[in-house]
Amino acid sequence: MKTKNDVLYIVMPAYNEAANIRQVIDDWYPVIKKFGGDDSRLVIFDDGSRDETFSLMLDEKKTRPLFEPITKPNSGHGATVLTAYHYAIDKNADFIFQTDSDGQTLPAEFEKFWKLRDSFDMVIGNRNNRQDGLSRKVVTRTLRIILRLVFGVNIVDANTPFRLIKVATLKNFIDKIPPDYNLSNVLLSVIYAKYNLRVKYLPITFRPRQGGVNSINLRRIISIGWQALKDFIKLSKEI
Repeated sequence: MKTKNDVLYIVMPAYNEAANIRQVIDDWYPVIKKFGGDDSRLVIFDDGSRDETFSLMLDEKKTRPLFEPITKPNSGHGATVLTAYHYAIDKNADFIFQTDSDGQTLPAEFEKFWKLRDSFDMVIGNRNNRQDGLSRKVVTRTLRIILRLVFGVNIVDANTPFRLIKVATLKNFIDKIPPDYNLSNVLLSVIYAKYNLRVKYLPITFRPRQGGVNSINLRRIISIGWQALKDFIKLSKEI
């Protein structure tokens, strides 16, 4: 299945993921080896963690030549994802696959996305059977309603951290996302819908966090949601 002509970058943000990071690397490194060429990489961006996340990543790098650990000052999940996209573009990736480093997604489900890479500009996971709590399901449903009202688009699951993106298309639209924007994946989904780009949603498994503590609680979700609504109203006039 390895295609030398397709440079694949699997990118992940990580913040205080010492409990998960070794297993996540063990799980996803075989994917980059199987489906990526020699120029492909698994890149994890440590977002200013306060635990041993980055030192563990450096240790794992010793035996994994296609793995790149990068550390940066803390800027939040969405801003780190946006940094990862720009990084992969700068490295001449053909495709970017983004997921998270908390073990909630399954590497075994990547292949069905990869098979569709030439047919769509973006293939996104639909977390139709979420196992990460009622509050998160409510957030996703509420977000869908807000995006319909503000942007006039109906998006199945706008913020899924399981997406394969064709870089040739992404280059034309990534600058519409403000630097350090906290909901970059949401806005990317909106942009692709607004411009009628080729997007495919596939059902995926979404497990509970596999270790550690989620850094976003209900109060934080409400705060992010309120700020997001104000940002969406402003951005709706610009995209």
